[in-house]
Amino acid sequence: MTKPQRNQSNPTPSRSAGKPSAGKRKLAATRRPATEQEIASLEILCEDGPVIAVNKPAGMLSQGAPRDVLCLPDYVKGYLKKKYDKSGNVYLGVIHRLDRPVTGVTIFSRNSKCAARLSEQFRERQVQKTYLALLEGRLSNKEGKLVDWIRKVPDQARAVIEQAETTDAKRAELHYQVLGEAQGISLVEVKPVTGRMHQIRLQFSSRGNPVLGDQLYGATRELNLEPLRSDYTHRVGLHAWKLKVLHPVRYDDLEIVAPVPTDWPDSIRHLLVDA
Repeated sequence: MTKPQRNQSNPTPSRSAGKPSAGKRKLAATRRPATEQEIASLEILCEDGPVIAVNKPAGMLSQGAPRDVLCLPDYVKGYLKKKYDKSGNVYLGVIHRLDRPVTGVTIFSRNSKCAARLSEQFRERQVQKTYLALLEGRLSNKEGKLVDWIRKVPDQARAVIEQAETTDAKRAELHYQVLGEAQGISLVEVKPVTGRMHQIRLQFSSRGNPVLGDQLYGATRELNLEPLRSDYTHRVGLHAWKLKVLHPVRYDDLEIVAPVPTDWPDSIRHLLVDA
């Protein structure tokens, strides 16, 4: 990763989908605070200076929930407020987002300067993101690169693959390696190069290997390997496993790892141990 210049002005984090969110964006002041029980459920993965990272649970919004629904930053702010006995509002820079049904590493900043530095790393693709995906069926190749052009469908929470010349379509690239197979499911390590909307889910689904539980993109089986019965995607076999960034103060590598979800099938979890 390239070390940022200290004398450069801090960039303004992007607000577009699939890119870093604004570090200075404020949550609605009318939202209720998280309770002590809710705060206790938060799994802290890393606290290092201004950096705090947590393991996002499935079903929780990374940002922008309705007033009566808490999102992940609400829990983190509640945790910081309690731990450091802070009065009044607590600043929290939202650096990036995960899809609602996805689990794993989510990183935040406790001050605006470091939020801007981290956001720049995401925008310049200097971070290393590694996911674990549970895909239906067997992939034709054990490793490879997928490149597509993805377009967000206006006014809908989904995306589609288009021809390169299609208006508003953006290039999407990822690299993958199959770690093992069991019960008709492939455990795949995925390293996205770009961060398009639903990129991993859509790129594999378009090749006949939807993410387990992802009804939105054609899955037929739940995470427990039973036939899919729900008509709503609330939990998928996609986990943000590792995230490596440049520490915004020390400028050395900081890698954060989120444990594999305990509710993944044992037969699948064992594949990771044997890989």
